[in-house]
Amino acid sequence: MNKFIYKKSAGITALSASFTDFKYKKHAHKEYALGVTLRGIQQYNLDGSLQSSYQNGVMLFNPEQPHDGMAYDKSGIDYVMLYIEPILFLEILEKKDILCFSSPIVYNYRLEQRILSLSNAILRGNDEALCSELLLSLTDSFIQTNLCISYKKDCALIRKAKDIIHCNLENILRLDDICKELDLSKFQFIRLFKANTGISPYQYFLNCKVELAKQLIEKNKDIYSAVAKYGFVDLTHLNKHFKSIYGITAFEYMSHLN
Repeated sequence: MNKFIYKKSAGITALSASFTDFKYKKHAHKEYALGVTLRGIQQYNLDGSLQSSYQNGVMLFNPEQPHDGMAYDKSGIDYVMLYIEPILFLEILEKKDILCFSSPIVYNYRLEQRILSLSNAILRGNDEALCSELLLSLTDSFIQTNLCISYKKDCALIRKAKDIIHCNLENILRLDDICKELDLSKFQFIRLFKANTGISPYQYFLNCKVELAKQLIEKNKDIYSAVAKYGFVDLTHLNKHFKSIYGITAFEYMSHLN
């Protein structure tokens, strides 16, 4: 049986997941994502190579780093993840510029235990003050090691393209308008965007829409307003894309917020 449980506290989202036959569609999160494989072997394509996280493996994803996800075999996998907003993560690290993790998978007992402590506290519904203290302890692990390095920012054209996309998420994606603004042909733009981000403009646009729909559901506890605001055809359309990224439907996600 596939199981996905989401809880949020102190500005951090925790996920407890267990599945056998589910496969995540290629997507990216705007947050830093840190996880631990508890059972089985988790595989995913990341930056052009296949990664395998075995039991006790710590998985580290940078913001907007495209990946998919699946179990290695029919025995399935159990794992936990933490999603931390970049502004919060960098504030605690006392850094101004975006950092990226130096390795996608590490086997570090102290880091593993601190991720598990924070995720368990959030999933159990412990006090926010405790979760904040555990988050500080977790980020100290990165200060004490060399797991972070400076991150090369997007090129100016890609930053501008992302800004245009973000300003039009309530509408349809008009590549011709973006290309005219950037003075590129449609195919030059698609190739440049994918080379810089690892994902196509349409996939990026759709991921952003689903992410904003999730945020609106968290705020209003209303899935239908998210459908209307971000231009999904109907709830089935939203649920299809929501589940491919988060493992559960928008309605199921909303039920976890109560």
